Amino acid sequence: MNILLNISFDFDFWPLLVVAGIAWLVPFSMSLMRMEKVPSVIVEIIIGYLIGSYLLRFASVESIKILEFLALIGFIFLMFLSGLEIDVDQIKASFPRRRLTLSRFLKNPLLVGLVFFAVTLFLSILGAWILSNIVNISSVWYFSLIMITTSVGVIFPVLKSRGETIGHFGQMMILAAAVADIFSILLFTFTAYIIKNGFRPEIFLIIGLFLIFYLFYFLGRKLRHMFFRKITFQLAHAASQISIRGTLLIMLVFVVLAQLLGTEVVLLGAFLSGLLLSFFLQKERSLLMIKLDGMGFGFFIPVFFIMVGAKFSPASLAEFDNSLVIFLVLLLITLYAVKVLPSLMWARLFGTRRAIAGGFLMASRLSLIIAATSIGLELNVITPGVNASFIMMAVITCLVSPIIFNTMNPSNIFVGDKTIIVGGSSTGVLLARRLKMHGHQAVIVEQDKERYKDIVSKGLSVLSADGTQPETYQKLKLVPGNYVVVDTGSHDINIKVCELLRKEFQHENIISRSVNIEIDILYRRLNIELLDVTRVLATTIENLIIRPSTYHALVDTFEDFLVEDILIIKGSIDGRFVKEIPFHKDCMLILVRRGEDLYIPHGETILRTGDTLTVFGTGSALEDTRKQLG
Repeated sequence: MNILLNISFDFDFWPLLVVAGIAWLVPFSMSLMRMEKVPSVIVEIIIGYLIGSYLLRFASVESIKILEFLALIGFIFLMFLSGLEIDVDQIKASFPRRRLTLSRFLKNPLLVGLVFFAVTLFLSILGAWILSNIVNISSVWYFSLIMITTSVGVIFPVLKSRGETIGHFGQMMILAAAVADIFSILLFTFTAYIIKNGFRPEIFLIIGLFLIFYLFYFLGRKLRHMFFRKITFQLAHAASQISIRGTLLIMLVFVVLAQLLGTEVVLLGAFLSGLLLSFFLQKERSLLMIKLDGMGFGFFIPVFFIMVGAKFSPASLAEFDNSLVIFLVLLLITLYAVKVLPSLMWARLFGTRRAIAGGFLMASRLSLIIAATSIGLELNVITPGVNASFIMMAVITCLVSPIIFNTMNPSNIFVGDKTIIVGGSSTGVLLARRLKMHGHQAVIVEQDKERYKDIVSKGLSVLSADGTQPETYQKLKLVPGNYVVVDTGSHDINIKVCELLRKEFQHENIISRSVNIEIDILYRRLNIELLDVTRVLATTIENLIIRPSTYHALVDTFEDFLVEDILIIKGSIDGRFVKEIPFHKDCMLILVRRGEDLYIPHGETILRTGDTLTVFGTGSALEDTRKQLG
């Protein structure tokens, strides 16, 4: 009898143990040292170099091959998740629908992103040609393609931590980075294919990948509305994990098809599989996305970056001889110049200083630049020295660019729409975190020094000040539209704060906590919005008993679905029927408020300017609805 499966435990596991230990230790240590703003992959590359020099050099050839295979899986996963990061809805929403003027062009993130990419490409070619006069560059074109890359994985977290992802400036940068990702990968693929195989008719077979992409997209739209959705839901959390298996199947289908065309096309195949899934997945709030991130960034991707560091060879820089320092300095200047100069297009909208700061952040490069240099090294179009130089530049730009951006464009928590929470209690901190998750700015006012430090460590905006003093709200630049939540933990201080806000600032949007009848009377005299804790608790228990499914849908899954009031501002909506409004497929109109009257809407309900619509749906769907109505 033939043995189909022969499992042998005669395998050296310690190199894998070392790599897995580093993958766990790096983010853990960085969290303890409060280094969350530094991309962990940078530290992984550096430590990978150290273990490659001192530990892995003694590992067996078989063990190294296993690690290289896992690193390759991590590389494919990285490209897959890069495609998944692209917000397809945002790109589609930015297609121009009216006659273009200069003003409309500058306000359109997609068009500006395309021009930004074109200018970056031109400057990169010019910069690569200048550098070729200093060192030997065998392919100026490929060298320039390496320089046009950017890193959404660095840009997005920086903007999100500042609450700028939903603003016009943040959307302009995110879409410009997404356009750079898409076109960089396309140009890499075709260039690598031509370098390896020459310009042959078979290159047009790559277009077949896009046809398969469309076929999967077409079938996906059909199947998600049929029995397939029900089966997927039933098996999604069982031992079968059908969603994860299906996702991996789609990724491998594209990778294998791409591999049939050539190994240099695998990058595009992995990216397209991620882009395909981004059409059907609410990426920010999906449980499937959490699982995929767990698989990728939990194991495979760290192995890739650790092995990049392990393979890094400083000795290869010796090829530059005496021109090494000059080349590295000029390369760094060029990498920043090709992103900062095009960013001046944003100056008219956001000011010169903020536009240039955005250009510095766009110069962050990480996964794509390492992928591009890896392919270039394999194709012999860049030397080991150039490869090592670009890895060094990736480390430097990812460390320096966010610092320059935050320094030139300091976040001002005191300006604009915000919620002020007076008192850093556990309730206040939880409220601030939930508001932050929904993209709303919240500032906590806390006088206690220890509690202030604790709130800062949680990454929340906090002001060390006395909430009973007028200068605190002058410093916060309190405006009538700001909500103020007063919950200091002391009823006397709460009353004092509310009196100050009502009598000295004539502020109206104040919320506090109801405790007893005597204090309620004082609050009502001040016309303060009261939160009756006893009633809220009773209502919560009532909902858990009478309507548990609805309660859990709204509370337990608040990251998946939101309820929001949206004011109709656009005059074009006035007098139109509900059925005439193209609401996003992932949102539902629940209620219409007109003055003091409430209406349950149906298709024939007429909407008026000034109506407030209560809408239930995903974050992206609500953002789309806000744009339509206001």
